Order: sequence, then structure tokens, then C-alpha cells
Amino acid sequence: MAKQKHRGQHSNDPKLFTDKWIRVLNEAVADLSWLWSRGYAEKSSITIVGDRHRLNVRQRKALRRAACSDASLQYRKDHELTVGDLKEQSIVIDGYNLLITVEAGLAGGIVIHARDGTYRDIASIHGTYRRVEETMPALTMIGKTLQQLEVEKVYWLLDKPVSNSGRLKGIMYELSEQKGFDWDIELVNNPDRTLSELSNTISVSSDGWVLNHSEKWFNLHRYVVDTIPTAHILDLRGNNSIDSSAS
Repeated sequence: MAKQKHRGQHSNDPKLFTDKWIRVLNEAVADLSWLWSRGYAEKSSITIVGDRHRLNVRQRKALRRAACSDASLQYRKDHELTVGDLKEQSIVIDGYNLLITVEAGLAGGIVIHARDGTYRDIASIHGTYRRVEETMPALTMIGKTLQQLEVEKVYWLLDKPVSNSGRLKGIMYELSEQKGFDWDIELVNNPDRTLSELSNTISVSSDGWVLNHSEKWFNLHRYVVDTIPTAHILDLRGNNSIDSSAS
């Protein structure tokens, strides 16, 4: 197996995400969001909608990450913060969730503009994190962005069960010392649950479950990726979204 050099690129993506398929996927996002809004089970709903629109596995992955129920959409909108809310505040970042999306944006991989306004990638690390060419540029871009936003303290949560998390933690601390980033980095068994259990905390994640359990969150994924001119962003908000903005 060839060593992975870039994040999120897939040889079949140009065929799977043509303008024609984007139209189909937006219809599918609207259909799936409608079903979820009415209490249909997640997996069976994806199967129904995916079969109806003849989507393959990768397209269904994009569909799942783009859709959300009406209730989730409204909750996320109501609890989202703006740029001005971050000054002199502390934030807690779902580490891999943010880093991989920014890496994908820099690499030209697929980044989805989802129904709730967040940006999500469709990459996967399969239990092992492997550094790619975009890793250091992505971390540097995130760090500089947070400095510009005048965030007082940044806490990163990395998945302890994921191989190479300890190595990445060391790399991140070295970078933070070189660049003057005020970072604390912790390995935890389940960053999603840890974030959900923190009260009165500003969360940075695009994970739907995390957002549905966060009192305050900021759309840093979108804020950072929007500054990448070459990012390959697919608008999959469906036909009944409430767009959210980080600005």
C-alpha cells in the first residue's frame, strides 16, 4: 500500500460529485433530513434515501454528514457563537475532527457545506492517524487564526485509542512553542463525550452529536477553510436549510 501523502482525496470523486450528482445529493439531503425530523431511524433512513437516489457508499457518507433534522438544525443555530464572542475566551477543540477537515481543504479533498452550515470532510483515519503534507500547514493555519481571533486559551482533545495520537501531541507542542500558540493538548478516550460533559464551554467540532449537546460552539472549520482559495467545497445544504455563518 502506497504511503498516504494527502488527506481526503479519492480517485473516483470527480465522477461521484459532478454537477448532476450534486443536484441528486441535495434532493437526498432534503429527503433524509425530512425523515430524521419525523423520528425515522438513522441507518434505515440512509438506506431508503440512498437506494432511492442510487447512491454508492462514498456518496451515502457525504449524504449522512450533510443532513440533519429540523430540531437539530434549530438547536445548532441557536447555540452557535460569532467571531466577536471568542475574544479573550477559552475554547475546547475536537482535535482530529478539526485537523482532518482543514487538511482535506488544503489538499483539495471533498469538504461538504452541510445543512447546518458546518463544513465536514469525508476522509477517514481508520484508527491510525498518519501525518500528511498538509498536517503542519493546517495546524499553523489554525493556530494563527485563533491568535487573530484573540482566543485566550486553546485546549485540544485527541482520541487516545487512535494510533500515533501521542506522536501528534508531541508535534503540536513543538509547533506551539515555535509559533507562540498557547495550547494545552490532552489525550482522552472519547473527545465527543468529554466535550458534551463540559458545561459553559465553547466547543469546536462539526460532529452532529457534539453540537446537539453543546451549550456554545463556534464554526471554526468553516471559518478556516473559507480562507483556502483552492478548497473543494460542495454545497449540500439541501433545499430547506437555515444557513449559519461564522462571521
